Amino acid sequence: MKNERQNSKSVKTIGIIGGGQLGLMIAEQARELGVRTVCLDPAADAPAFNVCDDHIVAAYDDAAALEELCRRSDAVTYEFENVPGDILIPLCGKYNIPQGYKPLYDSQDRLREKSNARDHGLRTPGFEAVDDEASLREAVRRLGLPAVLKTRTLGYDGHGQMVLKTEDDIAGALPLLAVPCILEEFVPFDSEASIVMVADAERVVSFPVGRNVHRDGILDLCFVPADVDAGLLERMKLQSERFMRDSGYRGILAIEYFIKGDEIYFNEMAPRPHNSGHYTIEGATTNQFRELVRYLIGAPLQEPQAVAPTVMKNILGQDLEAAAEIAAENLPGVYVHLYGKTESRPKRKMGHITFVGMDAARFEAEWAGRFVK
Repeated sequence: MKNERQNSKSVKTIGIIGGGQLGLMIAEQARELGVRTVCLDPAADAPAFNVCDDHIVAAYDDAAALEELCRRSDAVTYEFENVPGDILIPLCGKYNIPQGYKPLYDSQDRLREKSNARDHGLRTPGFEAVDDEASLREAVRRLGLPAVLKTRTLGYDGHGQMVLKTEDDIAGALPLLAVPCILEEFVPFDSEASIVMVADAERVVSFPVGRNVHRDGILDLCFVPADVDAGLLERMKLQSERFMRDSGYRGILAIEYFIKGDEIYFNEMAPRPHNSGHYTIEGATTNQFRELVRYLIGAPLQEPQAVAPTVMKNILGQDLEAAAEIAAENLPGVYVHLYGKTESRPKRKMGHITFVGMDAARFEAEWAGRFVK
């Protein structure tokens, strides 16, 4: 800790674009390392404002407010990928934004993201750009059905996408074509997995891969270590680290994959802390937020190790009552994180629970029944 605090002297304040739960957890780790934070978010009650040392209430596309954030900060990061690139790019030339705009820019358009992954050696589902009904029908002819139609930008947690099972589904999908879209080959995967990495100029460190279970397009559970072939996990780790290096990315990057047999398909990436990496706070020897802060302040990265099998459960609005009951039980190895959001809604991420020393079978037997199905 002493060395980290000494290394942080040149970076006294980290600016965070976004004040949601990711900004909250970045700010918590920065505080532990003796670093101030200032967050920008359009919501006056943003969760991170309860922890950061200073904040700015402004829209993500408010150029003057973003510039003010940069002026107040020694280094700037982002926890929200929909910051307009045309605003961020010139700021990267004037201020210290160590990750730069490129990983953010590449992740903001699914066509650009998939093309970049393929061009750097990752296997992707087949995909085609789609702009109107004619190009959609041609893409269906090329890729076959079933396939997934997605908006190229702004989709998240299952929004902005539709599975086309038969040609009769095309008519119902046409409203999505109000914006540019991408049609992707449907992969009948066996499981989903993700890896979180942090890279500086010298090395890439990666966290143990988790197996993910989604419900209604939202991450529900993450099981660590992923219960798939060890050789496949090593291949995923090596190809992910190589991709990060070859793409010229630094800072933090999460990649989600589909696994089918012994094949690994790139699904999407995020240049920020990732929901599936929340388990690292208690389930690993260091966590994704702490390593991002280390990168931002120029401190040496630490290689993470799992401390025990771990399960991470997302808490949505409908799960809050169960989460409060579990928190009151104060059980060893059970860590309840609530994000302090003032409005609870079904399917809104309100917190997460980490079960350290837990595997999938035990979770299903002892805990799954306590949450809304």
